[in-house]
Amino acid sequence: MAFDFDLLTIGAGSGGVAGTRRAASYGARTAIIEDVRVGGTCVLRGCVPKKLLVYGAGYAEAFEDAVGFGWTVGETRLDWGKLVAAKDKELDRLHDIYIGMLEKPGVKIIDGRGVLVDAHTVAVGDQRFTAERIMIATGGHAIRPDIPGAELGVISDHALDLTALPKRAIVVGAGYIAVEFAGIFRSAGVDVTMVYRGDLPLRGFDGEVREQMAAAMAARGVAMRGGVGLKRLAKTADGLRLTLADDTALDGDVVLFATGRKPNSQGLGLEAVGVKTNADGAVLVDAWSRTNVPSIYAVGDVTDRLNLTPIAIAEARAFAETTFNNNPMTVGYDNVPTAVFGRPEIGVVGLSEEDAIKAGHAVDVYTTRFRPMRNVISGRDERTFLKIVVDSQSDIVLGCHMVGPDAAEIVQGLAVALVCGATKAQFDRTIGLHPSAAEEFVTMRDKRPPR
Repeated sequence: MAFDFDLLTIGAGSGGVAGTRRAASYGARTAIIEDVRVGGTCVLRGCVPKKLLVYGAGYAEAFEDAVGFGWTVGETRLDWGKLVAAKDKELDRLHDIYIGMLEKPGVKIIDGRGVLVDAHTVAVGDQRFTAERIMIATGGHAIRPDIPGAELGVISDHALDLTALPKRAIVVGAGYIAVEFAGIFRSAGVDVTMVYRGDLPLRGFDGEVREQMAAAMAARGVAMRGGVGLKRLAKTADGLRLTLADDTALDGDVVLFATGRKPNSQGLGLEAVGVKTNADGAVLVDAWSRTNVPSIYAVGDVTDRLNLTPIAIAEARAFAETTFNNNPMTVGYDNVPTAVFGRPEIGVVGLSEEDAIKAGHAVDVYTTRFRPMRNVISGRDERTFLKIVVDSQSDIVLGCHMVGPDAAEIVQGLAVALVCGATKAQFDRTIGLHPSAAEEFVTMRDKRPPR
């Protein structure tokens, strides 16, 4: 059978664009289908715009700290609308860049919603396109809690586009997005209350990291309401009222639901074609990102494996290398660095202490807390926390964790060491870069018993 394309991709986010571009560079006839804007969640509705807002709101702390260093700082005021407009301008620029990245290698861009017709055919409106292989890269979407009045709250997509700052914000959730938006709002001067069901934010992170982060957020003025569920959300004369499961209530101007995400797999025709999904709608794939239908593949958040932009890109590129460059490869999910761009920042690579023990490792643990040099002069009473988890038998470093300024930048470098299998002895032989917070990762000597 003669196909229109060698590869047809549904979804032009980071994974879809990366894999399709790579396939095109090897001579494949490719097309990509997108019904919103090229760029996807990370570029348009996630990582990039969120971090721009983190930067913008974070200047409040810089102004405060400058006084301790001798600067005279006059009246400061954040023009939120101007910040959002600058953010949108940058997103438009990135969108155009992504279009160019696809057009340069000859990828055909098809506007509309793609729906599978059969194992080799995708419908976009009244049009039909055929391909030898189809890649699903449709990402995920934010979900709201199942309570009365949930439609009155906003999700992260909407929070990124608020034209004016609320005076009072209630952030529901305790994951990446909740922590990051709580930090953005608070730095921008908003009264913030964070509501979550667990005992601490950031379930799945190292326990000490969670404790350190919760304490730092509280010290910065975020009201923490843990261990409680939701009952309903309703309008009031001057805003919104969130009633909690214990019948207490919180009043706010904006309620942000950061209560999880689900794969964008509905309405793609997966059931009709026989592509298997799990109960949450995640497309089931093997190590080669192949579904149970041999010609159909899936990458990124729609598979709900490890929902990080670099992982989606790596999965898509591995598929393209394997299929179109005769260079078989799969993606490893160990020692993947990640960051939470909260206030303060978190950087992590490898195993937490708890996960290392669950995996059967006997561990040595090294920690340090210190007041960064900048904070000493500025008067900011906030400490940086560093932690190393080591396999006590092999001496291999299993995990590195940091809470504090520049954590993401520092941990990215440490990820290289962990991927290479570095030992604690090799960390110890490394000369520290002084004076820096990062040097503490190679100067920690005193271990403590596991918790």
